[in-house]
Amino acid sequence: MQTSIDPEFKHNEEVAEADDILRSCVHCGFCTATCPTYQILGSELDSPRGRIYLIKDLLEGKQATDKTRLHLDRCLTCRSCETTCPSGVRYGRLVEIGRNIIEKKAPRSFAHKMLRKVMLEVLPSRQRLGLALKAGRLVKPFLPTQLKNKLPEKKQAQPWPISQHQRRMLVLEGCVQPLTAPNTNAAAARVLDKLGISLISAEKAGCCGAINQHMSDAETAKQRMRNNIDAWWPYIEDGIEAIVMTASGCGLMVKEYGQELKNDPAYADKATRISSLSKDLSEILRDEDLIQFATIGKGSKVAYQSSCTLQHGQKLSGAVETILHNCGYTLTEVADSHLCCGAAGTYTLLQPKLSQQLLHNKLATLESGQPDVIASANIGCQMHLQSGSKIPVKHWIELLD
Repeated sequence: MQTSIDPEFKHNEEVAEADDILRSCVHCGFCTATCPTYQILGSELDSPRGRIYLIKDLLEGKQATDKTRLHLDRCLTCRSCETTCPSGVRYGRLVEIGRNIIEKKAPRSFAHKMLRKVMLEVLPSRQRLGLALKAGRLVKPFLPTQLKNKLPEKKQAQPWPISQHQRRMLVLEGCVQPLTAPNTNAAAARVLDKLGISLISAEKAGCCGAINQHMSDAETAKQRMRNNIDAWWPYIEDGIEAIVMTASGCGLMVKEYGQELKNDPAYADKATRISSLSKDLSEILRDEDLIQFATIGKGSKVAYQSSCTLQHGQKLSGAVETILHNCGYTLTEVADSHLCCGAAGTYTLLQPKLSQQLLHNKLATLESGQPDVIASANIGCQMHLQSGSKIPVKHWIELLD
């Protein structure tokens, strides 16, 4: 693809990066076949190729409009197109840059700005989100059905193991997961304890930064990254083996800390080290001897929902499925497993109609094999799927616990 970037962006490093990505696109259209929004809407502008042209026009100086922003907003950033693309176009990064620019070129309405501001103030903060969930549960009987279904029930985590092993790994607590599925990390700690690994949490670590990053609040996202690096660094100096991620969305973000902070002289090297130590839980367990779990799933049928951040973002398709199979579970066939469930972080709140259509389609494929349980690798997907299903939805590590 040939480009002619507007002189306005001459010294913009992000735009220079976007230009390189644009030039790698060969307009083949393979991406349209695996794009969830294109499959539903049938519009070229709601496909990766169409959005690439919109971003190209934006960077070449054409007028930024609300319509341009609408089509970029509708993108799930599921990266399914990246898995399909024969040219290796880094579409996820490109659309992120495009969104950062459109926010400045075509400002949102006051109401939309306030909604996004509230979300950015509440969702990444464990304390504020906790208060919001408490308030929501108090008024739950009076809420509309769709909103009521989104509100997770209060859950208690089972105890963490108290034994201490020579092998130690950090775990990211995060922001949403501890409040909505607190047993996930506890289950991971108990499974790893049986394998002779202690899982520990850094008290001062918080949100990974993904929510801010994907809502064009890049500076706050970077500050959250720095805060986590500062919280983890003493443990790294003390020899921890890995930083375990039990939410694949957070895992993808942390694996990109090195890229995001590459121009920060104080944190670039540390961020690269953090990214290299970050491992999805499936990457840890696939290299361990799981013989003691070999029959734990005997007689149980599982429909596994492969989260986009794990299969397309981290390129770990098949890792969890292999672990569950080796632990005795029968995996049901799930058609179109490459397609997004519609959770996509804040997408459920910002694009509710499309999100619900994708949820309906995904649940139809997951439930078709009449599983006993639906398993996922990401908290956002887990909550979204449970909001529309009567079948229990759990993090896959709970099935090994």
